[in-house]
Formats: sequence, structure tokens, C-alpha cells
Amino acid sequence: MRVFVTGATGFIGSAIVRELIGAGHEVVGLARSEAAAAALTGVGVSVHRGSLDDLDSLRSGAAAADGVIHAAFVHDFRDYAEANRQDSQVVKALGEALAGSDRPLVVTSVTALLTPGRLGTEMDTADPHSVARVASEETALAMASQGVRASVVRLPTSVHGDGDKGLVPTLIDVARRTGVSAYVGDGTNRWPAVHRLDAAKLYRLALESASAGTRLHAIGDEGVALRDIAALIGRRLNVPVVSKSPEEAVDHFNWLKHFVMMDNPASSALTQERFEWRPGQLTLLSDIDRQAYFGN
Repeated sequence: MRVFVTGATGFIGSAIVRELIGAGHEVVGLARSEAAAAALTGVGVSVHRGSLDDLDSLRSGAAAADGVIHAAFVHDFRDYAEANRQDSQVVKALGEALAGSDRPLVVTSVTALLTPGRLGTEMDTADPHSVARVASEETALAMASQGVRASVVRLPTSVHGDGDKGLVPTLIDVARRTGVSAYVGDGTNRWPAVHRLDAAKLYRLALESASAGTRLHAIGDEGVALRDIAALIGRRLNVPVVSKSPEEAVDHFNWLKHFVMMDNPASSALTQERFEWRPGQLTLLSDIDRQAYFGN
């Protein structure tokens, strides 16, 4: 299958590319720069020049493919509403190019859109108060009625592995800067997590076999308590582990405060049953308890 991948040079996208190539697929990656194009060529990926701002380039890339995986996203938390709006427009453009063809479109969503404080499943729709990629998920799943084999892979709060530049490395940086490893309140709120290589395999399975309108959960750990993450960071950095009040968290964590206070446990039981997908890589705590996460 010739697969068009957005975000093909990213942390998750690059793992998806390797997974697809290993399974015998031909990959075409979206590249907006010479550096991205060179990186793709270096791993045997054909280059499609364009960007998320250029909807025509996205449509042409999708139209020439047998299937599409959309793994790109602008992680701008200063204007998250705009990032979400842009993403839904990208999903719409990709779906339009595939309409009536029954070709697969796999779109990235997040478990953060689920109702907090309870174990979220693939059957659950978005919490009515959530702003986390709700429009993108709804747009993708609506494509199922337009002759697109559209499915959604929901990623957990933490996607980890070598090259991680996400939330856990940011927590480590905050602990280094402040001299304490902190959580909020009693720290029993939970992050779901998955290793990037396990997630990449699920994207491939969704591309190959997910039926239209399917929601999949890329979940390895259903919920890791924040105080356990903070305790590990404190031990590795040899700094105190402390609790912060919600008011103190604003100054201590800055933009990260929303994520540090999130209670977002999620299950992948249905995904594992339906797709015979089993997370086999390191768990979150085992993975981050390595020197790779802490440098020299």
C-alpha cells in the first residue's frame, strides 16, 4: 500500500514510518523544509512537499495514495484553539481527497478529550467541556458516511520512548530548575501512557484493518499516578519530592499546570481484543527510569 503520512519526521510519525516500511508498505511523507525532506529520503521515504497550511498540497498527497495517516499537529499551547481549528481543517481536506474511494484515513486524537476522573474507553465520546481535538475526531468519523474508511487513534497523555521531548522531559526540566520534583495535591491523579513503538504498530493495524468509524486507544499504562512519576524524577535527580497546591502549581509549572493536574485514565481493552494488539515495550515508569531521560 502507498501511504501518505503527515508528521512523518516527528517523534511518533517517524516510528510509524519505520513500522510501515517494515511491513512492506511504500511511504510518502509530507515535508515542509529541506531538512525534513532529507530526513525522509534518508530512510527510504518518498517526499511530498507541502505543509499543514497548504490544504491543496494535502489533498494532492492524499489523492495519490492508497491510504493516509495523519500524525502531524501544531503543539502551540499559547493558542490551542487555533491549533485545533487548523487540525480539523486538515482532516477535512484529507477526507475530501479520499471521499467515495473506501480508502483508509487514520487520524490522531487524544484521550484528553474524555471525561476526567473515570476510566475512558473506545466507546466513550468526547466530554462536552473538552477542547482537545474534539472537532478533528468528529470530522474524521463523519467521513465514514462519505465513503472514507476513516478511523481515529487516541493517544494518551504521555507517549514515551527515545527522543521524547514531551511532558515527562518537561517535568524533569522543571525539577532541575526549581530544585524540587512536584505533583499537585495528593498526586493520585493519573496519566495514561504508551511507548511510541507500540503506538506505531497500532497505527499500522488501523490503516490495514480498522473499519470506518472505529475509535482505537493506544494505551499501554491505563493510569500512572503523578506522584509516582514525581517520585522517580526526584530519586533520579536527588531532589526533594513535594506537593503543591493548585494555587502554587500555576507559578511552579506554568503552562504545564493543566497537564500535571489532569486525571485521565484510559483503557485499550477493546482495541486489544479487536486488533490483537498487545503493548510489548517498556511501561512509562520503567522507560523513564533510564539515563536516556536524564542525560549526563
